[in-house]
Amino acid sequence: MVRLRLDLAYDGTDFSGWAKQPQRRTVQGEIEAALGKILRLPEPPALTVAGRTDAGVHARGQVAHVDLEAEAFDALESRHGRRTPGAGPSASVAAPAASAAGSSAPGAASTASDPAVSAAGSSTATAPAVGAPAVSRTGTGLPAGTGLPDDIDERLSSLRRRLAGVLPPDVRIYRVTVAPEGFDARFSAMARRYAYRISDAPGGVDPLRRREVAWYGRPLDADRLNAAAAALLGEHDFAAFCKKREGATTIRELQRLDWVREGDILVATVVADAFCHSMVRALVGSLLPVGEGRLPVDWPGQVLTRAVRDSGVHVAPAHGLCLEEVRYPEPEEFARRAGETRRVRTLNI
Repeated sequence: MVRLRLDLAYDGTDFSGWAKQPQRRTVQGEIEAALGKILRLPEPPALTVAGRTDAGVHARGQVAHVDLEAEAFDALESRHGRRTPGAGPSASVAAPAASAAGSSAPGAASTASDPAVSAAGSSTATAPAVGAPAVSRTGTGLPAGTGLPDDIDERLSSLRRRLAGVLPPDVRIYRVTVAPEGFDARFSAMARRYAYRISDAPGGVDPLRRREVAWYGRPLDADRLNAAAAALLGEHDFAAFCKKREGATTIRELQRLDWVREGDILVATVVADAFCHSMVRALVGSLLPVGEGRLPVDWPGQVLTRAVRDSGVHVAPAHGLCLEEVRYPEPEEFARRAGETRRVRTLNI
């Protein structure tokens, strides 16, 4: 088995969220179907994602991984049409298996002609996502004899180009890499960063940004929003801001929540180790009436301490929310972090 890391973005407007659902259009469903078609697989491969976004929520820095049989690479040709000599079911790619605990095949890297496609493990790449692999096999500590074909970089480049031709225009995979050993898109993550964008312009949102910016019909005060947000920081039980799931904890560490005004748009930056269902939009929804001056600054903090859903907390519209970044540790810490997260938390994040 070979584990691939996918760095991707999507406009969530016309999707019923990330997770695959029967008779629904989802991001996961589109990508899995595209991979199955391109790689000529009898069944679409299963993706594991860093953060399951809800219907209508966007992503600019989403990360996923997929485990593929070595023979799947036989369906890919390099840019020059080369195949691995003697390629076939027994001779194409032989790489260490990616285990359920998150270990994966050591990678190779991209060619200079396509620096966005690589298979190395350094976290110093120039791609949009923090923690994404670097672009050179040299010096990355890859062991000899991994069994990956010499033209693996060009094959991954071919995969990315073909995905761009098959996927709909509201989904883009901008990086495909062989994941470093121990990498797990979900459990290796250290934090997720979201942005929520809302406009208080009297005339409504700029129509060219209507898919990514929500509208609030009353003026908002950034200072009041930030004062109320400060009381929510730290590790707490966020049950008041989450849709409860059986057997799932609602304890989270909220590392950052602050607001900045950019003209008639206010942008909230929200960072946590993980988020439970609807948490970011509920947090934003609790702050907006404070920013308007309708509720006192200490009200969201009071709701937090009660740890039960409050009818006064209205979940903010989905289309204002975007997953901007998934943060990972250094590659040598991937497996340790994944094991640590699995022990602490078993819910979907």
